[in-house]
Amino acid sequence: MICSTSFSWARSLALLAVFALLGGCAAVSASGRAIAEVDRPRPKIAVFPVQNLSGGVAPLEEIRAALVGFLEADCGEVVGEKELQAVMAAERVRNVGGITGPLAMKMREATGADSVLITSLELYNEQFPPKIALLARLVSLTDPPAILWMDSVGLAGDEAPGILGLGLIRQPDQLRDKALRTLVGSLKAHLTGEKGSLEAARKFQPKMAYGIVSLGAEKKYRIAVTPFFNFSDRKYAGEIMALHFVDALQKFDNIEVIEPGIVLEEMLRFRIIMEDGFSKPAAGNLFVTLEPDFIFSGKVFDYLDYTGEWGVPVVDFSTEMIDGKNRQVVWTSKSYNAGSDGVFFFDWGRVTTARAMAAGMAQAISGLIAQ
Repeated sequence: MICSTSFSWARSLALLAVFALLGGCAAVSASGRAIAEVDRPRPKIAVFPVQNLSGGVAPLEEIRAALVGFLEADCGEVVGEKELQAVMAAERVRNVGGITGPLAMKMREATGADSVLITSLELYNEQFPPKIALLARLVSLTDPPAILWMDSVGLAGDEAPGILGLGLIRQPDQLRDKALRTLVGSLKAHLTGEKGSLEAARKFQPKMAYGIVSLGAEKKYRIAVTPFFNFSDRKYAGEIMALHFVDALQKFDNIEVIEPGIVLEEMLRFRIIMEDGFSKPAAGNLFVTLEPDFIFSGKVFDYLDYTGEWGVPVVDFSTEMIDGKNRQVVWTSKSYNAGSDGVFFFDWGRVTTARAMAAGMAQAISGLIAQ
């Protein structure tokens, strides 16, 4: 009996020692993370005015102000408004949806920033249920500029109503802040070295795809993404779809996507006008000046968001990719999805914004190309 009791006490003391050791290790680990976060330099970011691709009126200044607040709290120092406007006025900046090498260097010299955040508003609707969709990318202030991070978010106030509608978001500013926090959270995760998932839902796979290209991981390929030709009724659908592919393609380690501001500058310089799509002669000019391995383009046939409580978003487009070596088309695809795809009961799996589908569809195609 005495031996049994002694053994019980010994086992208890051993367990206490193990718990203390584990607790100490956890404390050291947490302390190490805290020290690492303190030691990690916080970047200085210039935040461009929000580019409005929504096709309607939107409170762009309020969106940018809220974005700056979240960035300063979680990601780093932000260039002051007066300082930024002085540079933009001096350089006569009109396009806030991209940046070129010379402008990047001027901004770096004038502000001391090392990167710029370029944000595009895809969708904004205050009618219940409110909706918002944004794309944002962090670009280095170097010559040439390089895309460091990119992501997108699309939310609707009724996409997660919950029991008795407790999850409904009725105020546009609440939905805006939720979307901006999501974007800033993604950027913060990138700055701390985290990587997101590259897999897309099976339903977003293209309906038809043909490719004679396999990139592989042995080298890094440069791809220039041009605006898609827009056959749809949605204004700026071509620019929006191209940005979703910039986002999707740049997530793969073996792909370097050329900053869209540089691509647009070259298209304007050569006065490239797309007639029913991007032509091979036009591609030839970009291959000479930008020296990409491939040029990626496409056509948008439908890009539909709906207002109100009832409706179905639709995204319909085709893509093609031209090889820089032989100037031949080495990839084509056709994609179509509606927000009700795969929904059988209780709206489970319903997609409420075109952005959610476009991002998934672009990710699915990019995965087929990059592998």
